[in-house]
Amino acid sequence: MDYSYIFSSAKIKKDSLEEAGFASSEGNFYLMSLPISKGAFRAEFSLSPSEQTLTVNLFDSETNEKYALFDMPSHGAFVASLREEVQKIIDDIKARCFETKDLKDDFIAWIKSKFGAEPDYPWPDDAPYSFVFRCQNQKWFALVMRIKYRQLGLTGDEEVWVVNMKAEQEAIPNLVDRKSIFPAWHMNKKHWITILLTAVTDFNKLCELTEKSYELVKR
Repeated sequence: MDYSYIFSSAKIKKDSLEEAGFASSEGNFYLMSLPISKGAFRAEFSLSPSEQTLTVNLFDSETNEKYALFDMPSHGAFVASLREEVQKIIDDIKARCFETKDLKDDFIAWIKSKFGAEPDYPWPDDAPYSFVFRCQNQKWFALVMRIKYRQLGLTGDEEVWVVNMKAEQEAIPNLVDRKSIFPAWHMNKKHWITILLTAVTDFNKLCELTEKSYELVKR
């Protein structure tokens, strides 16, 4: 199963991988094997910092055969318990081996200072998990919200703070890298983009794009 979404939420600290239990392999890969479900299964973690991938395969401890159901869509209680156990290990890997600074608070402080704008909550039922910043003409130039990675086409149900902002239509194809900048979620993808408010996003670039959004919206 693919857990590469972790690279969209944090920056890897390579010097901590071996301490966390990974062993280096050829091709800049790091491998780790751990027992799962009281030893009934073996989980093999394969991580590549250069390719920004993290995958997990499960094997039956007795037969050494790959447990295919782990990778298939399933809501069975047993498979769900295996995924939950693996997810806890993924969360531990993230905590120990990745820098996970959240940019949301810094971003909000910058917007207040730069534009004198305060967050507005047009959807009271979703507050404080979605809010907007408006130009003087009352149009939004930034929509901050908390969504799930899978809503951006990434693997994982973990939630993440993002911001939707306007961009020049001809510039969007070059801006979107599907790592920190994505086609707009739930808005017109011809004119809007979604940016992760995580450690992988360049804060200066985030501010630059926000200023551009403000200029486009205030017209």
